[in-house]
Amino acid sequence: MNQLDQLKQYTTVVADTGNFKQLAQFAPQDATTNPSLILKAVQQAEYLPLLTETVAAHRGAPLDVIVDHVLVRFGLEILKVVPGRVSTEVDARLSFDTEATLARARRIIGLYEAAGIPKERVLIKIASTWEGIQAAKVLETEGTRCNLTLLFAFCQAVACGDAKVQLISPFVGRIYDWYKKQAGAAWDEAAKAGPNDPGVQSVERIYAYYKKHGIATEVMGASFRNVGQITALAGCDLLTISPDLLSALQGADVPLVRRLDAEAARAADIPAVQQDEKAFRWALNEDAMATEKLAEGIRAFAVDAGKLDTMILAA
Repeated sequence: MNQLDQLKQYTTVVADTGNFKQLAQFAPQDATTNPSLILKAVQQAEYLPLLTETVAAHRGAPLDVIVDHVLVRFGLEILKVVPGRVSTEVDARLSFDTEATLARARRIIGLYEAAGIPKERVLIKIASTWEGIQAAKVLETEGTRCNLTLLFAFCQAVACGDAKVQLISPFVGRIYDWYKKQAGAAWDEAAKAGPNDPGVQSVERIYAYYKKHGIATEVMGASFRNVGQITALAGCDLLTISPDLLSALQGADVPLVRRLDAEAARAADIPAVQQDEKAFRWALNEDAMATEKLAEGIRAFAVDAGKLDTMILAA
């Protein structure tokens, strides 16, 4: 049995791509997208017609409305392939605006519903800022499920659990990137691999905390740099994986063992954390890695959202 099939015994496998024509070969349960992945897809000749057709159908509408139609069009195509859910992201430029995030999320979910897709099959992706988490808290009460992304710090995970969001996406690879860059020549790749990877350890801590305290929010490890990070998190609720790494898992047959276990977490001594907005902001400020990667991630997604705007205006 290959490693991908072994992983599926312990963890829900999610494909991290806008390239829906690649999906079937990996048989993932869900799929996630983001502005960068959609931008990458529409730059390929086989996906460009989707963009031009959607723009033509809504010409004259405000740019942000057309953007949402494009994102949902990709989501609809993905949902033809995966049996579960698709994650569609709210514009990262709204990451510090709760009301604007709510408005965009409601419009996106409305477009899916108008296309006959029930709310249960869509996750609205929102950056894990304080403002984003508060928007998700409201959306969840309305029956709209959310995926809180760009999550790097434990305090973000605590706030998401408190807000009863459906799912979080801790970014394993970007945490790894930061620590590797900080260490420079002193970084020991072998010593920091697998369970010793700082990104892996971050997800393990969040998973254990949630299971210990009965927090129903799903943990979906994201942003992987290598197969070792993925196999070290076997047993996590979900893992969202790029097509390249899904292929690597499919091509490997090394035995895989479950590493994250809910029962073990429930038996562990993990104190509950009480956290309000002030405590959240202070904890995030004290975590240089999380502060830098969150800001960097929002900026990068905002740049790609701008590029997608430009392509739509030119279509």
